[in-house]
Amino acid sequence: MTQQVSGEALPERPRATVMEDVAERAGVSAMTVSRVLNTPEKVRPDTRARVLDAVRELSYRPNSAARSLVTGRSGVLGVVSFDTTLYGPASTLHGIEQAARSEDYLVTIVSVSALSRRSIGEAVDRLRFQSVDGVVIVAPHESAADGLRHLPPDLPVVVVGARDDLPVPVAAVDQVTGAVRATRHLLSLGHRTVWHVSGPQDWIDASGRIAGWRSVLEAEGREIPEPLLGDWSARSGFEHGKRLARDPEVTAVFVANDHMATGVLRALREAGRQVPQDVSVVGFDDVPEAAYLWPPLSTVRQNFTEVGRLSFQLLLDRIDGRAGAPHRMIEPELVVRESTAARLPG
Repeated sequence: MTQQVSGEALPERPRATVMEDVAERAGVSAMTVSRVLNTPEKVRPDTRARVLDAVRELSYRPNSAARSLVTGRSGVLGVVSFDTTLYGPASTLHGIEQAARSEDYLVTIVSVSALSRRSIGEAVDRLRFQSVDGVVIVAPHESAADGLRHLPPDLPVVVVGARDDLPVPVAAVDQVTGAVRATRHLLSLGHRTVWHVSGPQDWIDASGRIAGWRSVLEAEGREIPEPLLGDWSARSGFEHGKRLARDPEVTAVFVANDHMATGVLRALREAGRQVPQDVSVVGFDDVPEAAYLWPPLSTVRQNFTEVGRLSFQLLLDRIDGRAGAPHRMIEPELVVRESTAARLPG
């Protein structure tokens, strides 16, 4: 059969595959196909395999509206995110998307310029209007706490990177442990103490890294230098690095992220201080470029893929009404490269 357009015959578009086509190919009812797609645990394995083979052969794509009517779910998760230009938040968002995609969930993202009570509330309202099944909020700021305590009680929510005293589940990397490992590594190399270039004051990650660094120096009875407040940028690391380079007592520096550590390395080199012969440097994050700096940067690796997987699983637990652990911490890994070495005598 053909269609006439301006006197020309055009072939009719092929009909889209429907559930009944899959049922006929697999030799089952349309209801069985629906069960395989929505509640597969209720279908015998051999029948499930036949249906899934037919789905693949026919390239069948379930109608999302129909699936929502059957399951009571949209198959869409919402994410509220802040400052995705930074490596940590961007990698966290990517990890969440990977985890959701592996379970055939779509992700819709709302970016906010600040993590205030009002902005969080407005972002969550926008996502609820889109009928999301639940929301992940990436909230690495202390200022987000107020908004996170006033979320709708009937909406499944998980928070990433927030404090652990909130009434919602939290998935986070253990920043304190990462800083402890970095500081202990530097002291184990014979350095008298460790200087610290920190992140911004309102960032929970920054305060956790300060706490871990300080706790090691206090426990070892070492001098605790005043932290130098950075803003996560290489430029701020460079400015603080110039100040550190002028002090001959500085032989070990723990920097709160790898971008600032890049600036510190540049400042030390320009001042004629060799790394690691004169000064050892440890960063945090393990950005892809860290292994290719000169010298290759020792750093603390955060597993953002695991953060995404864990936050997604916590959210599924909330959606399904399962009471899992309220807060989960992921341990970071110290990666030792060539920017740290034993302190030379003298």
